[in-house]
Amino acid sequence: MPGMSALAVHLTSAAPPAAWTAEESKEWAAFLAHLKAGTDLESALQAVRPTERQTHFIASATREFLLPSDLAVLSALLADRHHLPLSRLYRHLFDSTHTTLHVVTPNYDRLAEYAADAADVSTFTGFNYGYLQSRARDPRTRITIRGRETRTVAVWKVHGSLDWFQDAAKQIIGIRSALAIPPDYAPLMITPGIDKYRLTHGEPFRTILACSDNALENARAYFCVGYGFNDEHVQTKLIERCDRDSTPLVVITRELTPTAKTFLTSGRCRRYLAIEDGPAGARAYMHDAPAGFDLDQPLWRLDQFLDHITGTPA
Repeated sequence: MPGMSALAVHLTSAAPPAAWTAEESKEWAAFLAHLKAGTDLESALQAVRPTERQTHFIASATREFLLPSDLAVLSALLADRHHLPLSRLYRHLFDSTHTTLHVVTPNYDRLAEYAADAADVSTFTGFNYGYLQSRARDPRTRITIRGRETRTVAVWKVHGSLDWFQDAAKQIIGIRSALAIPPDYAPLMITPGIDKYRLTHGEPFRTILACSDNALENARAYFCVGYGFNDEHVQTKLIERCDRDSTPLVVITRELTPTAKTFLTSGRCRRYLAIEDGPAGARAYMHDAPAGFDLDQPLWRLDQFLDHITGTPA
């Protein structure tokens, strides 16, 4: 899936609506100036104050940009059910007595759900099942067969999803099959910027974040894939547990962000393994080896990591 830098390029070329006021056009020009000066997308959005309809425009442009890549993954998965290594991770973790796995993600894409479908397990995202999905009243909603819960991946999408929408009356709905944004609806996605923390206090994000916190509070270990530790409202419970309870943490990513490195070396994370890309294949860091050491295999990649850990190549 494209990252923030690619999204920034897309927003730079997006044509704003002609109906914007002069003040909105001025604010948008200031935002683009930050991007062209080399400021990263989140910092550029935090440096300006977009109006509500500008925020909706950014969310719509973001969805327009990401959706083709999301659907391309689905097409690849239809051709090869083993396309996503995440499916293999699910199957490995469900080779146990667990009936629910919790995935906390700031991403809008549906890769976590696609991977669960390919692994023949159910998903729950806080919405009821079906094509027109209302919000579930109970976060423990599960499909049952003969009175037994199916194995379920609970995906807590703290910033929204490509298939969540809201109308002018603030009615919230999930539409899994929607390609275009339905008329009179706006994408329910929290984009980077100054409004990110404010919007998380509204629904469904308030409930989703509470479910995320509960999952992180009760986890016995954490496995982070490609996470940069730049969302303080998401990672608070994780950091507390790593500090207070020495909860084990494994991080694999192409490149550890400065924020991630600061956290790992701060002394608050007492048991960790972090792996990033390196000249020999990968570079690993541990609580008792904070300076790091080289690995001769690219174990920062999820497929390679699973080959090594589970011993069962796809």
